[in-house]
Amino acid sequence: MRFIDLHTHSQASDGTDSPAQLVAGAAAAGLAAVALTDHDTLSGLDEAEAAAQRHGIEFLRGCELSTRTEYGEMHILGLWLPRQADALEQRLADIRHKRDNRNAHILEKLATLGISISMDELQHEAQGESVGRPHIAALLVKKGAVPDMETAFREYLGSGGRAYLPKEVLEPEEAVRLMAGLGATVSLAHPCLKPLPPDWLEAFVLRLKACGLSAIEAYHSEHSDAAIRSCVDLARRLDLGLSGGSDYHGRNKPRIRLGHGYGGLRVPLDILEDLKARRRQQGLPC
Repeated sequence: MRFIDLHTHSQASDGTDSPAQLVAGAAAAGLAAVALTDHDTLSGLDEAEAAAQRHGIEFLRGCELSTRTEYGEMHILGLWLPRQADALEQRLADIRHKRDNRNAHILEKLATLGISISMDELQHEAQGESVGRPHIAALLVKKGAVPDMETAFREYLGSGGRAYLPKEVLEPEEAVRLMAGLGATVSLAHPCLKPLPPDWLEAFVLRLKACGLSAIEAYHSEHSDAAIRSCVDLARRLDLGLSGGSDYHGRNKPRIRLGHGYGGLRVPLDILEDLKARRRQQGLPC
């Protein structure tokens, strides 16, 4: 049986592999296909796609967008994004500008706490255009302010931390419409990572399906077996496709390998073939 990974991150957002290294790693792992789905940026896709051609592995152009709900953030994945995605690129540039302002204010808060991090240091750490709290956390570890990333978020950067600031993100309907309007397969990422009121998730998915949502990411490193079964059942009842991936971040999530999530997670090639069949039914390219 062959396997795939439709949820990965590179240095273009908060991973540690370059896009080319990530694709080479996926090929070396024997994966049939890999998608690059960096947070709020498409900047690594061309490099990754060129590497996929060299290594003979199927590649899906993707992106992961953060959105706001009454129960916190929910993430939306787009797969099969086109090379020309001007509307999405423009919106992402606006999001990154707001995030840069937020980063600057977080660094100011850290300075008042006696921790000096410059914007130049932060940009060098990120090595990409999508710069955020994981990069600040890494610098806090490097400077000896905290022993690890988890402590950085708990004490400084997470909700309730001493330097925390909320970020501006898209509304979920806008995120889905943006990517569906480009012909992407749009999936709700890891929907079971936080407790939600009974029936809320189904109502939320129905709202997004009306905007173009076409799949649910059932298979994810942090989904329990019960969560996977729940997502599979929900997708079947609502006639949505299934997606899955490791959420690989390189050294930032050392227990996750490309194509291998926590608990022995593997995503079979059949998942991708079903998504392709659904796209063909809609007259969309694969």
